[in-house]
Amino acid sequence: MDSRSVARHFEDAAHRTMQHRLYTLIFPVDGERVLLGMKKRGFGQGKLNGFGGKVERNESVRQGACRELLEESGLQCTMEPERIGLLLFYFEHDPVAMEVHVFRAEQFAGQAVETDEMRPQWFGAHSMPFDQMWADDPAWWPLVLRRQLFVGRFWFKADQLTITRQELYPVDSLDEPRN
Repeated sequence: MDSRSVARHFEDAAHRTMQHRLYTLIFPVDGERVLLGMKKRGFGQGKLNGFGGKVERNESVRQGACRELLEESGLQCTMEPERIGLLLFYFEHDPVAMEVHVFRAEQFAGQAVETDEMRPQWFGAHSMPFDQMWADDPAWWPLVLRRQLFVGRFWFKADQLTITRQELYPVDSLDEPRN
């Protein structure tokens, strides 16, 4: 499946023609707890987030999510994680959109360990530290908890803090619509 198959159905003409960079974001959930990582370097440094990053060549988004979880936290997917959402981010003065595929993982093995990139910590899934996270997270996190599939679009100022516009759609499927 084309990674942008779902995205193109939600984007207007101007954004549909933008170059997209493909990313993953995975949240390990253990009962009422979720594992977040404090980003230690690079994009998003100083923020708590799920685990993820760029999808590599010849890798599915699901494979990329599991690889990133292992590299950034030491946890290994033992079952396929549930694909729960698609987020599209547009940053002021950046001609490339971020297309982020969001996963929820309840089956994993290992112990969370600090890595060069992330410092993992468990939080209550219903009491997230949103003041230390990306500004868009409070909008869509409740959908992750309810297992409601979603597509979201967020426009940020160049400061990467200020949202200037947002759209959030609950959807029935994240698969390519069939004619």
